[in-house]
Amino acid sequence: MTSFPDLKAQILTLTRDYARQTHAAFRPAADPARTPWQEGSPIPYAGRVFTEDEVEAAVSATLDFWLTLGSEGAAMESELAAFMGVRHSLLVNSGSSANLVAISTLTSAKLPEARRLKPGDEVITVAAGFPTTVAPIVQVGAVPVFIDADTITGNARCDQLEAAYSPGKTKAVMMAHALGNPFDLALTLSFCRKYDLWLVEDNCDALGCSYSMPRPLAESLGFTENSPGLDEGPERVVRWTGTWGDISTQSFYPPHHLTMGEGGAVNIVRDQKLKVIAESFRDWGRDCWCPSGIDNTCNKRFGWQLGELPEGYDHKYTYSHLGFNLKPLDPQAAIGRVQLRRLPEFIEARKRNWEMLRRGLAAYEDALEFALPTHATAWDPERGFTWDASGCRTDCSWFGFKIAVKPGAPFSRTDLARELDRNQIGNRMLFGGNLLRQPAFVQLRADRPEALRVVGEMAGSDEIMNSTLFLGTYPGLTDAMLEAEINTISHFIGS
Repeated sequence: MTSFPDLKAQILTLTRDYARQTHAAFRPAADPARTPWQEGSPIPYAGRVFTEDEVEAAVSATLDFWLTLGSEGAAMESELAAFMGVRHSLLVNSGSSANLVAISTLTSAKLPEARRLKPGDEVITVAAGFPTTVAPIVQVGAVPVFIDADTITGNARCDQLEAAYSPGKTKAVMMAHALGNPFDLALTLSFCRKYDLWLVEDNCDALGCSYSMPRPLAESLGFTENSPGLDEGPERVVRWTGTWGDISTQSFYPPHHLTMGEGGAVNIVRDQKLKVIAESFRDWGRDCWCPSGIDNTCNKRFGWQLGELPEGYDHKYTYSHLGFNLKPLDPQAAIGRVQLRRLPEFIEARKRNWEMLRRGLAAYEDALEFALPTHATAWDPERGFTWDASGCRTDCSWFGFKIAVKPGAPFSRTDLARELDRNQIGNRMLFGGNLLRQPAFVQLRADRPEALRVVGEMAGSDEIMNSTLFLGTYPGLTDAMLEAEINTISHFIGS
């Protein structure tokens, strides 16, 4: 009779064989066992990149059938935090949920009264981007204050932060690093330190991007150490994006830098009490910090008196926040752990793919405007990027290759998008464009004009909405696929 461990081993061996035969088209682009791309086949802008290792991990965890977040989740949280160099990482079921947990954390009565985010308080954000960076601000009763976006970087116009500040009302800044391009962290951190504001980094598109600044500047902002695995010498401090603010968020949806299918994370950069609060909001709002299936880690399960509950009321059923249930499943975390080991190669592949597209399309600068990393002033095929005088630098693991059609071009962004679509080349807008033009925000302004505030004209966000799209840079793109994209665009512009 076959023992259970032997039977599981047989199942997993067969699982690996099945995955190798069935999913060869999803292997990393550089993997020799990957199914070659055929000319004329679709080229997605993003997608899952995996091997039999991820499939085996998912099946193994499913056979164990714990299902809810457990040992695999705890391990991935620890491994992700170690990779980034943050205090804690908490897994959630999506990047949007991560943003909701992050901003909800700042509303907790456990925080100092002066810093607590209350209904009617303001959070500065950017008009161009993905809606669920902003929606949680509204959902917790706060007021998003919109600043404009820069058309070249796609990021917030951080020079508008001072104009957006309202004494006694502004409590936080929450913005995304657009398409894997860090926003101006030096300027934003200086602003937040000046007014004692929270900084929430939406890092969903930017896992594996880094930002560096001269050591004296970094130390003046409270940073002395590099992130793990990063070093630019003793004169500079370099850290991953998602490690400069107070809280940051990740998405593990398939287009992102690694995937769990659905999933995300909230990173607590330094402050332990934020971890306890964020975990409470993620886990129904409960006050107890015991993992599911484990009781009485505080040795006071029946020894608390909180709220107006009777003394000794079960701590596992005591709620200090109006929370949610936003945990992913343990099999998802098992997949994520394998993906996390691939992250360094995925990061480099995204950089390489962006560079190949940029070189291949360099001849079309008369018609197309290309992105630059924050603090870069120009790109040259021989020398690469040149940088501004700030001393700050960005190293982008690009989520996408941003293209804007210049006003004088003989075609529009929509014309280009249609041509790409006709050739089955995946492309996307810069998410919601100017979010203030989206139906949900138009309705919000009509119903409750006081629910948001806009600083100045949103000319940059409108231009992004009207002229910009992006192609993929994900690590499943082969050289042949990238060359096909370049040839399609070249033929379209030259025809």
